[in-house]
Amino acid sequence: MAWIALIIAGLLEMTGVAMMARLHEKKNLTSAVLLIISFGGSFLFLSMAMETLSMGLAYAIWTGIGAAGGAILGMIFYKESVAPMRLFFLGLIIASVIGLKLVSP
Repeated sequence: MAWIALIIAGLLEMTGVAMMARLHEKKNLTSAVLLIISFGGSFLFLSMAMETLSMGLAYAIWTGIGAAGGAILGMIFYKESVAPMRLFFLGLIIASVIGLKLVSP
């Protein structure tokens, strides 16, 4: 259950990053509320995951999901660079998150 909470926390972190970009484009109450809900939910699910998982592991995976996911969302929705080296390093982040999961109890 902790791993599911951690994945949800990471996905909400990605949503929060997307809502920051949306708020930058559309300065309205809906965007601000979605931003607050996304990050609030992300912290809530992260804290739930940390009841079982170690802080270092949970934080590293949560950050990895948020960072890689935010960059991928930027490429898809905001026409950010899809340079090969950028994809390579995103792959390293994703591989590191998977590696942490594989070597953790």
